[in-house]
Amino acid sequence: MSASWDSPPGSPRRRADSIIEADVAVIGGGVIGHSIAWEAKRSGRTVVVIDDAPGSGASWAAAGMLAPVSELHYQEQDLLDFMLDASARWPAFAAGLTAASGADPGYITTPTLAVGADAADRRALMDLRAVQQANGLAVEPLTVRDARKREPLLSPGIACALDTPADHQVDPRLLVACLQTALAGDGAADKGGNNNGAGGQGTAAAGAVDGYAVLARAAGLVWQDGAVAGVRLAGGGTVLAAETVVANGLHAGALEALPADLRLPLRPVYGDILRLAVPRHLQPLVTSTVRGLVRGVPVYIVPRRDGTVVIGATQREDAPSATDAVSAGGVYQLLRDAQVLVPAVAELELLEATARARPGTPDNAPLLGRVPAAGGKGARDSGYIAGLIIASGFFRHGVLLAPAAAAVCRELLDGQMDARWAAFNPDRFSTSPGARLTTARLSHTPPTKETA
Repeated sequence: MSASWDSPPGSPRRRADSIIEADVAVIGGGVIGHSIAWEAKRSGRTVVVIDDAPGSGASWAAAGMLAPVSELHYQEQDLLDFMLDASARWPAFAAGLTAASGADPGYITTPTLAVGADAADRRALMDLRAVQQANGLAVEPLTVRDARKREPLLSPGIACALDTPADHQVDPRLLVACLQTALAGDGAADKGGNNNGAGGQGTAAAGAVDGYAVLARAAGLVWQDGAVAGVRLAGGGTVLAAETVVANGLHAGALEALPADLRLPLRPVYGDILRLAVPRHLQPLVTSTVRGLVRGVPVYIVPRRDGTVVIGATQREDAPSATDAVSAGGVYQLLRDAQVLVPAVAELELLEATARARPGTPDNAPLLGRVPAAGGKGARDSGYIAGLIIASGFFRHGVLLAPAAAAVCRELLDGQMDARWAAFNPDRFSTSPGARLTTARLSHTPPTKETA
């Protein structure tokens, strides 16, 4: 009988019964997945990233604001600490990535301006500032005159402005491209999936595009002896790995053969985002990220080095006809409110309107860590299911948290666990731990009391 093949258009052909082996398999090709993969590769491990359309999900639409101060929300102290940890990692993360890829991820450290359009917006921003100060965060009021000296195209009619020096930005599209280049660096395979030994580091996964990319959708987990042993690919084929990281955002809960009773309650939160070209006579439109409130509604304007700006801030939990469907009302709202803060927005050229769904959780915090085993005893007596790490549900903070999430995953791979992030354990919404005993051979279903 002839062998069957399955592969996305433009990728090397893959046998439906093919096997790729790696130390670490990362499911999900967004900013989080690529960052975790790069950190694992830097530790000397062979890594693959499994995604049939890498970089095309929420990361493609993200504005890339690195804003632990501006993104502070009430009663999210654990998340604030994690965001501050991530923010502190960004300079070294960006520098290391630039060195590894030879490219610019668009990391910009210009302070952020928070702007209110009217008196009510001013009161709301000052109330938030009180909370920010209570958490030791620096936010300093500016006079409108001083704000307009910094950003001359700001409307003279704004009610207030505040300087937020710790909030920066990066370009997520450039970031993902840099991560992909860095992952393909040492020991990369050629486009046909053949290991060419470039770099001599032994970090390429044979059969993977560029030594790391598996251009397929993950269908489910593979189990062996009570541990996760890899990933079953949609359409056929298997990735065998000592460790599997589930980092595919909204799709994490849909994977087959997840541990029994593990609940990953991820909901889609849609956001519209616009990209506009700034005419030469208006460049730069703004030099800082401008985060505004206009009649209580948030809007942001983020400048890019290529002379474009990104405008966004909508959040909707409706049920659009498609996950990338753009809301006409959202586009109108963004352009209307951005013009209140920077009237010259009306003269820009609309290049792109994009929408994506971000993975939210009930408490808006990520699902990050290992999964506890039944009775506190895992396949290797660690108390956790061996071979499995969850890294999903990063909601609106995915780009900011990427370096910290990558560092946490590397520690877990090394057998370490930072107690500071225990609040993000991925089974916190599970009603009871499932029975996860042992099986003797590879299986596409998780072990249970009945099958053990």
